[in-house]
Amino acid sequence: MFLKEGYNTYMISKEQIPLKSGFHAKTNADEITKGLDLKENIAIVTGGYSGIGLETTRALVDVGANVIIPAKRIDIATQNLNGIVSKENIVEMDLGNLNSVKKFTEDFKDSFGKLDLLINNAGIMACPETRLGNNWESQFAINHIGHFLLTRELMDTMAGNEGARFVSLSSSAHSLTGILWDDIHFQKSPYDKWMAYGQSKTASSLIAIEFHRRMVDKGVSGFSVHPGGIITPLQRHLEKEEMIALGWMDEDGSPSEMAKNFFKTTSQGASTSLWCATSPKLNDVGGVFCEDCDVSKRKHEVDESLRRYFGVADWAVDSDEASKLWDITEKMLVS
Repeated sequence: MFLKEGYNTYMISKEQIPLKSGFHAKTNADEITKGLDLKENIAIVTGGYSGIGLETTRALVDVGANVIIPAKRIDIATQNLNGIVSKENIVEMDLGNLNSVKKFTEDFKDSFGKLDLLINNAGIMACPETRLGNNWESQFAINHIGHFLLTRELMDTMAGNEGARFVSLSSSAHSLTGILWDDIHFQKSPYDKWMAYGQSKTASSLIAIEFHRRMVDKGVSGFSVHPGGIITPLQRHLEKEEMIALGWMDEDGSPSEMAKNFFKTTSQGASTSLWCATSPKLNDVGGVFCEDCDVSKRKHEVDESLRRYFGVADWAVDSDEASKLWDITEKMLVS
């Protein structure tokens, strides 16, 4: 399917249509996994020890999955995951350090013969300008490049493993911008923390689109996810005044009416990731953007007053953009 938007032609999967899943925005994690048996499944959840990642881990473990948690902060991960996973399942990895990512993937492949579920959940948001690696902007480096290397190195462990799935967490902030092809790392223009975050979340969606294209013939599917608005440690770089300006908080520090209506608990925030990872309704679907436990509508199909928060921008699910980003990221890794 092609769509003309301004001067761009976007190529969108015909599967980017809601399925009427039977779930909704406030569905809890345990409602998604009820009745499942994942005892034979091995899963990796990045950021699986905090916020919605912790709830994702808990839900998968509760139905038998063997969940491996890569963690930059081993001490905090061990504390938060006490009684949920064993210490042996918490493995050091820093998404901002490509050598660390490569070591994790090599150790994983030495220990396990397969991978059933890869959920790229970790991320940073709207942080002060920081440079990593080859002078890379940190949000793009951590949210995308680190996850890209992790995903690429684990693809062989998923290939041929019928029903294996990859889930990449995006955000409604993807609607702020597509990929800034001429200045991805803000080396020519002034740094804008929200544009940088939005670009990284568009990238988080596009990686799932291209992954699916490359892996669908090997029995593996890819999905991108907007988990919804949730107050988690992801907001640690935001001042109270900024959250008020964003409409998330009232002057007295309490949740705004918008937040009360649309924000989710961490369990509800984990539900769409879990739905994409496990739902039989998606057995013949992939390469799509999902939210509220269903395949998302496209932006032009959403009521205009809600388009900032719901629906997917076509640039985030465009197959040509996804292939281009994959190739450019490959080049970044060898530059």
